[in-house]
Amino acid sequence: MGKVIAQNRKARFDYFIFETWEAGVILSGSEVKSLREGRANLRDSFARVEEGEVFLYNLHIPPYDQGSHFNPDPVRTRKLLLHQREIKRLIGKTQERGLTLVPLKIYFKRGWVKVEIGLAKGKKTFDKRRQIAEREAKREMERAKGMERRSKLVS
Repeated sequence: MGKVIAQNRKARFDYFIFETWEAGVILSGSEVKSLREGRANLRDSFARVEEGEVFLYNLHIPPYDQGSHFNPDPVRTRKLLLHQREIKRLIGKTQERGLTLVPLKIYFKRGWVKVEIGLAKGKKTFDKRRQIAEREAKREMERAKGMERRSKLVS
């Protein structure tokens, strides 16, 4: 993987991610220049399969500063490029109850803009609370290990 432009960190907290795919994105030149400056926002974006094609909605790419007044709409719908067999697999998976496509990160790979999309199912509030509790317990155990190591070094 190349240079990461933006990550949707909240997605891993809000969703269970089952599978991920790498997809190309159809962009205009000024959008690519804006991405090279590291400007993109994946929050609230999602992907959907429509008529055998995959589209990305609500990906915010701000207009390029040195661009003309013909800059495209910052939140326009963008087509994702996937193999036909991957699209057919996505159609089958997204028709299952509660599964959706969420963009996880956008990055450059050998000069091309790629989006990592994940097949996801939304977490309930109690799942999120459990994840926070597990993370805090793990942090507490690591802290206790560190204290134990320090006490052995001192004595």
